[in-house]
Amino acid sequence: MTENRRALMAPDFAGAVWKTSSYSGSESQCVSVADVTPTHGGIAIRDSKDPDGPALLLGRATFSAFVADIREV
Repeated sequence: MTENRRALMAPDFAGAVWKTSSYSGSESQCVSVADVTPTHGGIAIRDSKDPDGPALLLGRATFSAFVADIREV
């Protein structure tokens, strides 16, 4: 971890509206996303089974590239 970064936890995004895929089921591995651009400048991603755990914060362009790569798999 560098000086400019810190570990983010999902609760750090207070007020975020998390969305989980409609394809997610109780037995599946899934992620939730929240658009926190107004407060944090990007898209937050967390493990839907660990809602209070770690979260990633990606810029909008990085998130779009991430989704595009996943769709190719």
